[in-house]
Amino acid sequence: MRRSYRVIPAYASTPQAPTGLSELMRSSVSAFKTMNLKQLGWNVRLATAFAPLAKKGWQPGRIIRDNKITFGVILGDDSRHEVILSGKVYHEAETDADLPAVGDWVALEIGGCVSRNIIRARLPRGTCFARKQPGKSSACQLIAANVDLVAVVTDPGVDFNPRRMERYLAVIERCQLRPLLVINKIDAYSKQAVDDAVNALSQLLPRASIITSSAHSAMGVRTLEAAFQSGETIALVGSSGVGKSSLLNRLLQRDWQWTAEVNAVTGKGVHTTTARELAPLPSGALLIDNPGIRELQLWTDAASLRASFADLDALAMGCRFRDCRHGSDLGCAIRAAVEAGKIDPARYQNYLKLEEEIKELQKQSRKRKLKLH
Repeated sequence: MRRSYRVIPAYASTPQAPTGLSELMRSSVSAFKTMNLKQLGWNVRLATAFAPLAKKGWQPGRIIRDNKITFGVILGDDSRHEVILSGKVYHEAETDADLPAVGDWVALEIGGCVSRNIIRARLPRGTCFARKQPGKSSACQLIAANVDLVAVVTDPGVDFNPRRMERYLAVIERCQLRPLLVINKIDAYSKQAVDDAVNALSQLLPRASIITSSAHSAMGVRTLEAAFQSGETIALVGSSGVGKSSLLNRLLQRDWQWTAEVNAVTGKGVHTTTARELAPLPSGALLIDNPGIRELQLWTDAASLRASFADLDALAMGCRFRDCRHGSDLGCAIRAAVEAGKIDPARYQNYLKLEEEIKELQKQSRKRKLKLH
């Protein structure tokens, strides 16, 4: 199965770097000061996996930026390098999700073949945050690797969508990660709007912690910083225009990402973050900033869906028929609860939508397997 991934195999000639790429690489890693492997997240599991690779003279490093053509990495001696992917690593990857990504640990040959810095292997991941690729594909799209916490940013206004947040939580729990919901830009909205947003998420997603903040006035930024533990890797996600880059600048206490205005009519923002990048916070935590996510689809299974809708699953036990589809079937306990006002109709529709999405995902997966065989 061919993969559409831009890569420069080690045996290929290296093209001219895009204008400003070297400068971008230097500026993007300037916040890393005297970082060692342990501070970057190195542990016994990784050391064990790397041991046989060390005998080849390779060095361990963590990917801090994906430039699509090249990668930015940092090594244990605090040196930073721009590296390319070896042809072997590329061709041995069964899917795009198996290729190196921001947050991954890799084995590097520094200054090896024709003086190039090359990724020779990717170390096994502890965790990953992923979604189904947008569109009709059933493949998994990796957002960040070796993540401990996912912070989802929204605002109390145009972007606020409890159903989307519910889908985020389903994906996060599917990846076995900790969720944190951040309602940003609270200084731009009334106290009532903020309280309503907090209450809506608290009732819908009681398992997730919620923090309110304002990158503009710094309200709640210290609380947010305290939620990020030293040595942990956090993925910062959300729609464009909710203030992710501004929050990151506040947390770093410097201008790391360029920010832009949001359309006052549509509430849509500009993708000021154009590439995933890992940044160290003063607290010792590592934060991966991501471009705005327009579409979030599950690449999950029925078991994970049930975990996100445990209350509906309990109700389903009371359905007359075991194969009830919870639509027009007679004796459906879930639909009866909706009609009685015990379940939000919008949440019920979201449940049915997720069910349909997973069925389509499984269908597409079967088709892909047939093609491969």
